[in-house]
Amino acid sequence: METQAYTAIAIFLITYAFIISEKIHRTIIAMLGGAAMLVFRIVDYEGALHHIDFNTLGLLTGMMIIVAITARTGLFKYLAIVSAQKVGGHPLKILVALSLITAIGSAFLDNVTTVLLMVPVTFSITRQLQVNPLPFLISEIIASNIGGTATMIGDPPNIMIGNKVEELDFIDFIINLAGIAIFIMIITIAILAFLYRKQVKTTDKLKKSIMNLDAADEITDKRLLLKCMIVLAGTIIGFFLHSILDIESSVIAITGAFILLYLVGESYIEDALEKVEWTTIFFFIGLFVLVSGLIETQIISLLADKALAFTGGDLTVTSMLILWMSAIASAFVDNIPFVATMIPMIQEMGYSMENIEPLWWSLALGACLGGNGSLIGASANVIVAGLAAKEGHHITFVKFLLIGFPLMILSIVIATFYIYLRYLF
Repeated sequence: METQAYTAIAIFLITYAFIISEKIHRTIIAMLGGAAMLVFRIVDYEGALHHIDFNTLGLLTGMMIIVAITARTGLFKYLAIVSAQKVGGHPLKILVALSLITAIGSAFLDNVTTVLLMVPVTFSITRQLQVNPLPFLISEIIASNIGGTATMIGDPPNIMIGNKVEELDFIDFIINLAGIAIFIMIITIAILAFLYRKQVKTTDKLKKSIMNLDAADEITDKRLLLKCMIVLAGTIIGFFLHSILDIESSVIAITGAFILLYLVGESYIEDALEKVEWTTIFFFIGLFVLVSGLIETQIISLLADKALAFTGGDLTVTSMLILWMSAIASAFVDNIPFVATMIPMIQEMGYSMENIEPLWWSLALGACLGGNGSLIGASANVIVAGLAAKEGHHITFVKFLLIGFPLMILSIVIATFYIYLRYLF
């Protein structure tokens, strides 16, 4: 068993190192890491399947299908143009408006999908205004991670926590996280608006060009939009009621997705399935199997025991440790693999502590908000940077770090007071 434990640690650390270095695509290295756990018999095939969280995968896949079809209606372009016109075409106010749309979208659609929809719209508007798109894109990255913190389906770490912890449901996430996420968002947007106030200026003539656009032209199919809105609303209501109905959130998402596919017709099936981010889905699968090796060899249990020994089992100290450790780690390591490792560790702590609910909210806040600490802190960050590079605008690691890291620290300071006053005082 000792040899297996060391082998599992070696496979895990090597895989993690490659994920951080980005020398090999993270999906490839995660799947290879998971495969290595099977090849070296750290876990058997049935054990690996047991540790794959199909509820998380189903929820992500279902929502991706719904959003892929909804995107074809032009809804997001419509919302962006209407918002820009509501603020008179003023670039700084547009930055705030697009950031708020990104935050709200990230709360209910997931932040990766939201930025994929928002970035092309942002480039369209900034080109028309002839302003630098980078302040807009950086603001949207930060808004997506804060907005995604607010609900169970907003950010992959929350999806993973919600699906692994049976006593927490969709409503619990909103009750415990939405308020603090909104508060942090207001402060963050105010700071970003102040920082970028001199960088996003344009002429009155270019402002008028935005005002002359007809937002209604962006809605390409009203009947399709109606079908999408009905299904999306029904799916979100289902998330609210899933604990009462005793139906898994993944079943609700998948059911909503295929009802929509039935309503819109067979011609949409191939395109919708192509739009599913299969690289993200397989990244999750590889990670689940990778972490299963640490669970099966009792390494997670050992880490939990060490953490409890360090904190003396004190709930306040343990909560603060998890919050700050999650935030700093998630700033420089993708928060998905980090949370995949932390969940079983906190579950182990539950055997020695009476009430571990504050630990889950500390992990959620730390991992989601920590994603703003650097350009590689969250999947949404990497995706926006990639899309920007294709347009010839490079968001460098240092450029984002100088903005994102201080804002992340501020948000975690606020979260520290929140966790302490609400759960520990």
